[in-house]
Amino acid sequence: MSGRHRTDELDDGYASYNLPRRRRSGRGAVLVPLAGSVALAVLLGVAAFVIVNRDRGCAQTPVTLRVTASPDIQPALSEIAGRFTRTSRDSGGGCATVTVTGAASAAVASGLGGSGGEVGAMDLWIPDSSLWVNGLRAKDPAFPAPGASVARSPVVLAAPGTAVQELRDDLGEASWKGMLGAANVTDPNGPGRRVRVLALDPSLNAAGLGALLAASGTATASGVGQEELVGALKTLSGSTVRDQDALLASLGVKGRRTPIGVASEQGVWAFDTGRKPQVPAVPLYPAEGTVDLDYPAVVTTRDAAVRAAAEAFLRDLTTEAAGKDLQDRGFRTPDGRAGTALLGVSGFRAQAPKSLPLPDAATVAGLSRSWSRLNLGTRLLTLLDVSGTMALPVPGTGLTRMRAITRIATEGIKLFPVKSEIGVWEFSTNLDGRGVDYRETVPVGPLTENLDGVLRRDLINRKLAATRARATGDTGLNDTLAAAYRRMNEEYQGDKINTLVVLTDGAGNDDPEGGIGDREILRRLKREYDPERPVSILIIAFGPDAPKGRRQMEALARATGGEAYIAKDIGQVRTFFLEGMRRRLCAPHC
Repeated sequence: MSGRHRTDELDDGYASYNLPRRRRSGRGAVLVPLAGSVALAVLLGVAAFVIVNRDRGCAQTPVTLRVTASPDIQPALSEIAGRFTRTSRDSGGGCATVTVTGAASAAVASGLGGSGGEVGAMDLWIPDSSLWVNGLRAKDPAFPAPGASVARSPVVLAAPGTAVQELRDDLGEASWKGMLGAANVTDPNGPGRRVRVLALDPSLNAAGLGALLAASGTATASGVGQEELVGALKTLSGSTVRDQDALLASLGVKGRRTPIGVASEQGVWAFDTGRKPQVPAVPLYPAEGTVDLDYPAVVTTRDAAVRAAAEAFLRDLTTEAAGKDLQDRGFRTPDGRAGTALLGVSGFRAQAPKSLPLPDAATVAGLSRSWSRLNLGTRLLTLLDVSGTMALPVPGTGLTRMRAITRIATEGIKLFPVKSEIGVWEFSTNLDGRGVDYRETVPVGPLTENLDGVLRRDLINRKLAATRARATGDTGLNDTLAAAYRRMNEEYQGDKINTLVVLTDGAGNDDPEGGIGDREILRRLKREYDPERPVSILIIAFGPDAPKGRRQMEALARATGGEAYIAKDIGQVRTFFLEGMRRRLCAPHC
């Protein structure tokens, strides 16, 4: 009988084949047993092949391991995963298919923490920093702890290769202290006149967060004052870049000031070797040491088989071959060793910089909150005293009180970024008709807004330069405060810090026609102050009569979580405004 025959082994997917037909006579009869023997041998060989490959292959149900990794390390991990998938059938029992997907660590952390964003299905997470994992564990201690690092990349300062010597002349040895000095707004004659500092948004980028932690930590340890630190952080918060590549690219743009920024060492290497820019970036290693991106492994699956596959894959990442794959893409091994790829590019060091320890989760969260508050926009209404006493001279200065106060206002406005919203009122008794002690000079709005062909910032400066004291005017401060505070409450903007700034010679309310008394204005402010929608009052007084009104001015400011200051010279205004910014960090519980 002839025809097509199949075996159980062939049913597993191997192709069937035709058996030879019998011959009835002649020599063919001799060939039949031989043909049967050959067929049997072939069948036995196929069966043996299947059995052997089953032993070498999946003794259990195949497993899929889904890995989500930081985009910078994802290409290296994908290559390692491909090799692991091909060889896993020989690694001890099961076979695993490993897929690696890139996703921004900040976005994954936000999604896992319930702050928004979608997180794809994953069994193993390899973010760029333990900072994200520690933050999640601070909120939920049950979240898996970060495991061993699979690679490292120190956070460094970055500069255009053509300007390294220039930066050394301005800042000296590369350091976090030098970077903060260049960003310090309290030192207008410092290196910030020649150096422009760029930062990465720490809420989106681990290198930016690491730089912020390293800079603030070393500054505090070296005795840098809070005002100077806040001034530097405020400057940095106004010069953040979302994307590391964009920051590195901007270093090559020529400008009045020499740029310096922050990045991961691997990020600088990838930018230079991948983009091949006309002006390569150069890593500068901070003298104090730095924070590392440590790429921890976090096993998130609860499935025992998948967990075993994850552990096997993580063991594979510790092999010499995997280490070379990571080094070939600009990473260091977990113990800090650089590969030939990194050392083949000018400016990179073989020896890893000193690693600074990561602060605890509470410290990181506190600094992140501070940064967020400093980075909020500003909505500011300045109340300018134009009463008669402002025409009096300030002994030893050659200035009237009016001219000194307007200079303070002009100097103060310089400290606010262009996105700020600022306006100016003048105040004195009966200034805008009988019983109205204030007049809107420039309405509150964006400094860059065009008002009848003039930018608001320029219009404010013009108005301040032209302001004169009213010879017959009394102060009328309380009525003005009541109206201004009511306006700021009505126009409150939750995404900004809302502040009233009073610039005066501090002589007191001084309203002979009555108006709101000292006790009544305090009651009103306390009643109207809402800690959920805080509008704070900052009072800056200048002149020989200012100390006389200190008690009342302090009471007015503190009723709204603000502060009152008496200036001895115009130069102090920077300190006062920065102190006001520092109070943002504790408001409304200062």
